[in-house]
Amino acid sequence: MKIIGITGGVGAGKSEVLKWIGKLCSCRILIADEAAHTLEMPGAECYSPLVCLLGEGILAEDGRIDKRKMASAIFEGDTEDRLTQVNAIIHPAVKRYILSEIKAEQDKGIADYFFIEAALLIEDGYTEICDELWYIYADTETRKRRLRESRGYTDDKIEGIMNAQSDETAFRRYCSQVIDNSGDAAHTIEQIKALFDR
Repeated sequence: MKIIGITGGVGAGKSEVLKWIGKLCSCRILIADEAAHTLEMPGAECYSPLVCLLGEGILAEDGRIDKRKMASAIFEGDTEDRLTQVNAIIHPAVKRYILSEIKAEQDKGIADYFFIEAALLIEDGYTEICDELWYIYADTETRKRRLRESRGYTDDKIEGIMNAQSDETAFRRYCSQVIDNSGDAAHTIEQIKALFDR
């Protein structure tokens, strides 16, 4: 089973690319953000540490962590320190979870590929886990348009997010394959098929 990391900037269309990948091969797809959400549920590994760090004010009425309340708690006071502490709880737990899921899939022996999608794939050291990394690229204007249309983001918000992420040079330096997702679906699918044909 080959382990492939999928990364790229916000608005590049990583989720869409993964949907097409899922239809084109026998694979398991794991989204790091979804894994983090699972680990933040009551009783899961990150739940108690996050509540202890940020307080019970981050909880919804049903006892689950409310993402908006958690974000507000993180960005109160010393933002950088709080964010570092939260990341120190979540990121290692997500990596352990992913490694356990990879092992489970290897034991099953069914999937040909295991895809991991994470915005911080490079920064969090997933280069050590993956056999190779694929960079999902889209030009800046396409990404901005998608974010305005699909998420309703303002231009200021888009600029802020883009400026906080790795630039294209870093993605291309670490990723062995590039999928240009600036055009239509047919063009992207053609590139994915070519990668599998290798």
